[in-house]
Amino acid sequence: MLDSLPVTLLVGAMLGFLSGVGIGGGSLLVIWLTMVLHADPNTARGINLLFFIPSAIVTIFMRSKQTKLDWKTILPAIAAGCVAAAMFTWISTTMDIELLKKLFGGVMIAAGIRELFYRPRKAK
Repeated sequence: MLDSLPVTLLVGAMLGFLSGVGIGGGSLLVIWLTMVLHADPNTARGINLLFFIPSAIVTIFMRSKQTKLDWKTILPAIAAGCVAAAMFTWISTTMDIELLKKLFGGVMIAAGIRELFYRPRKAK
């Protein structure tokens, strides 16, 4: 039932919405795939990457149209992010899957706590 096409489309639409507003739908997708659908964590990470690419392209296009992007800041961040992603993907292939699950869970808990207690800084 949970892996049916209507449920998959609904979950994909909800996670696409969350990605579009900057909440991080990809992280939630990994949780959905591993905890609800019992997907292998490596498979879930691969699916997450395939989900993220078109979501990111659409979001970049829409934000560009709104002129909300500072390309001088973004391009170095993209380059650094690609290098770090490649490096840590390689490192993660040598790590125990249980350790990776715990690290991912810790990051998700830390992100959740930050979101609960985040207060925007006041402009000076």
